[in-house]
Amino acid sequence: MTMRRNPSFWQRRSYQQRAAKALIVISLCALGLIFILPFYWSFVASVSSIGAVYSSPPRMWPDGFHFENYLEAMTILPFHLFAFNSVYICMFCVTGQVLSASLVAYGFARLRFWGRDFLFVVLLSTLMLPAQVTMIPHYQIFRYLGWLDTFKPIIVPSFIGGIGTTFYIFLMRQFFKTIPLELEEAARLDGCSHVRVFWDIAIPLSLPAVATVSVMSFVEHWQDFMTPLIYLSSFEKYPVSLGLRMFQSIYGGSPHYMLAASNLTVIPILVLFFMAQKYFVESITVTGMKG
Repeated sequence: MTMRRNPSFWQRRSYQQRAAKALIVISLCALGLIFILPFYWSFVASVSSIGAVYSSPPRMWPDGFHFENYLEAMTILPFHLFAFNSVYICMFCVTGQVLSASLVAYGFARLRFWGRDFLFVVLLSTLMLPAQVTMIPHYQIFRYLGWLDTFKPIIVPSFIGGIGTTFYIFLMRQFFKTIPLELEEAARLDGCSHVRVFWDIAIPLSLPAVATVSVMSFVEHWQDFMTPLIYLSSFEKYPVSLGLRMFQSIYGGSPHYMLAASNLTVIPILVLFFMAQKYFVESITVTGMKG
């Protein structure tokens, strides 16, 4: 006995699925507009006159496109110097965190030694340790070494596994565990050492995770304010974060200039994120497949 399909049932189900998809799309678009509205107003205010910025209700369209605000904001303070310092710091910090995180993660993922799981749990427990707890000990150590007012207190901890590296180690370890063991076993049969397997097999196959760690590390150090504030005292060594704070304290009454400078400092982060977006999404997807 064959059951006859009810056309009206399948038609109603199709309408329900379409309505659900339309509702999801509308909700996502509305949520996207909520998130993008502050960025839109920031751009509008940055190309408006100071009178239009203080107008009530707020203008959603500039009274005139005053792009000279950006040029004025860049010339009031030497933001090119601040940007160079930030790029210099981020370049070394990203390199250090990628190397240290990948090396430690590979050891936890592939090497077998006594107490490995216990040490990994201890490592993860440091995520609950606030950075403020170690500020004074770190400052005393770097003062004893004579590193104050240099970039060393900011850069060197990235190469020896600072507190912020713990999450990157966890992310890289999860990705390394998705690599088939057969590839490493074949390399071992060819006489490759652990270092050779790590550098020639694990790292090339983990480019999505490396790109993710690089982007997150760059954003972390690009917008870091507290660490440079503690260790840097020379004006010519200030990064962008301290430069914006100085700009606010001096020209806080000119919000159109302040917003122009802020928008310029966000551009490198946006460019880097969109360049690595594919790898970023792939890394987050893959690392959640295997514990």
